[in-house]
Amino acid sequence: MNTWAKLLYILGAALVLHGAALATPVASQPAVAAWREQARALEHGEGVTRDIESAIELYCKAALAGDAQAQYDLGWIYANGRGVARSDAYAAHFFQQAAHQGDAPAQRMLARMTENAAPPPCVLAAQQAAEIERLRRIEADLADQQQQMANGFERLIDSAREQQVMAIVRRLAPEYGIHPGLAFAVIRAESNFNPLAVSNKNAQGLMQLIPETAARFNVRKPFDPEQNIRGGLAYLRWLLAYFRGDVSLALAAYNAGEGAVNRHRGVPPFQETQNYLRRIREVFQLPYHPFDARVTAPSPELARIRAARR
Repeated sequence: MNTWAKLLYILGAALVLHGAALATPVASQPAVAAWREQARALEHGEGVTRDIESAIELYCKAALAGDAQAQYDLGWIYANGRGVARSDAYAAHFFQQAAHQGDAPAQRMLARMTENAAPPPCVLAAQQAAEIERLRRIEADLADQQQQMANGFERLIDSAREQQVMAIVRRLAPEYGIHPGLAFAVIRAESNFNPLAVSNKNAQGLMQLIPETAARFNVRKPFDPEQNIRGGLAYLRWLLAYFRGDVSLALAAYNAGEGAVNRHRGVPPFQETQNYLRRIREVFQLPYHPFDARVTAPSPELARIRAARR
């Protein structure tokens, strides 16, 4: 499960037991009536072995689908302790549901209840199942949106040179755990796919590795596309681990150095770095990227950076 999906799941879990409407099954009236009649037979042992637990399950299914008679019957079961522990609170819950639909016997019974209504276990379980399914759909939709955002770079590959470079990236990126879209965005911003590019700071090749960074990641031929890409991917992997998947911090460090990010406790206020991040976001918009925590310990300033963002 990705980071955004986890956050949504954790936040959504707090809503699990709210709203009976969440639990309402979609069913035809004949199906609902059949559930109620099967429940009644099980409750009274008519033609079948008496099974109050199964009866309550079917009554509850019909009640959640809006069947006023099933709601009243469940209220009666709980009000009189018929095969279950008596509970005026559970009884009031079902009498209240039926009364809201204009059921006169339920209205009379509700007037006699002394406890506040409380949803019984079958209602809570149905609500929980419905909420989990809703969150699952949100997670799936979010994953689809993220995938579309991350893969938006594909439409920008139009020249033969870009296709050749991206063929190397697609082959190597999984080895380093880097999304090809992120590598594409960095190469586009750094060298615009020129393998012989040299900056005024002597950054070299496709991913613009300065000599110190090239040496750090064992790049001996910075103008060789594959070696350069390997060095750039290795550096991105290290930065993502150092900043625990925070794309903005990792890319700001790629541009200005991790020392600058630590000193400024966030993205440095350099115009070049700000423009660099804007160019990256034109292509790769995800704020977090998976990382391998085994690569390096986190930045000693990361906790302060996160605290400053709150």
